[in-house]
Amino acid sequence: MTVSRVLFTKFIVADLPAAKTFYEQAFGFVVRNRITLPGMEEVLIGLADDTFTLVLYHHTDGRALTRGDHHGPLGLSTRDIDAAWDRAIAAGGTAVRPPEDLPGMRIAFLDDPEGHTIELIQYKRDKAREGATQ
Repeated sequence: MTVSRVLFTKFIVADLPAAKTFYEQAFGFVVRNRITLPGMEEVLIGLADDTFTLVLYHHTDGRALTRGDHHGPLGLSTRDIDAAWDRAIAAGGTAVRPPEDLPGMRIAFLDDPEGHTIELIQYKRDKAREGATQ
């Protein structure tokens, strides 16, 4: 059996309204759905033109959260990494590694207000291929 597509990733957050606001302001995410059950609440957010969903999960039963490091960053593609970086920092993100050039791309890392790492990637156009027919 094969997997047909990636649906979501889930971040457990202590402050659900603040996390939702950060992703809306920093990256333009919109709310797709809310789920409230005993002991938990989720806000499902994503970009308007993409099917991937980021689930912001919050325990409502008072249980403490312990931040772990057994995960990698949330990767987001952008056409303008400097503008995306500035907007995310202004929305409350914390700089980890500012935009830098790598072969074929620019990358940057920042943490959201709850400490989840976000990797921004801007792929560079090959100036030699612009205007090429193949």
